[in-house]
Amino acid sequence: MIGWVALLWLLEAVDSLSGHALDTFGIVPRKPAELLDIVPSAFTHFGFGHVASNTLPLLVLGFIAALRGIGRYLAVAFTIIVIGGLGVWLVAPAHTNTAGASGLIFGLFGYLLVRGFVDRRALDVVIGLVVGALYGSILWGVLPNATGVSWQGHLFGLIGGVAAAFLFRERSVAAG
Repeated sequence: MIGWVALLWLLEAVDSLSGHALDTFGIVPRKPAELLDIVPSAFTHFGFGHVASNTLPLLVLGFIAALRGIGRYLAVAFTIIVIGGLGVWLVAPAHTNTAGASGLIFGLFGYLLVRGFVDRRALDVVIGLVVGALYGSILWGVLPNATGVSWQGHLFGLIGGVAAAFLFRERSVAAG
């Protein structure tokens, strides 16, 4: 996760030095060519303050999610990014540009919150409850109450995380 976050900071430095040339990798809704920007949009930010606000929750939630293995984490993260990005592409207001890792953060929150119940693992239920207690207030971010903040990215990221918990659940092998 430290490498992932370092990449975000490096990309923002490149963006800043290039006169914000990477901002074009955000998602502009309902333009077919913008579908190609769904994945890159999760790695680009609109300034150092933006990436700074995403750093700690991404480190914490990403680290916890990655404890099950890097391959699983990457599959979960990709699922969240794609579902979140498609949701933004479909419902964000016209002529907006959405970018940043907050959709992934909301997705990891949703994933960790429900993973234990889906997998029926007591430890993961406890982890989900702790994550909910520590980060539950972020759920206000799925409401359209802050100008300049993509509640659509937050909402669909959260949906992507819950979907990932079901898609990548651990299936038990029945004794025959």
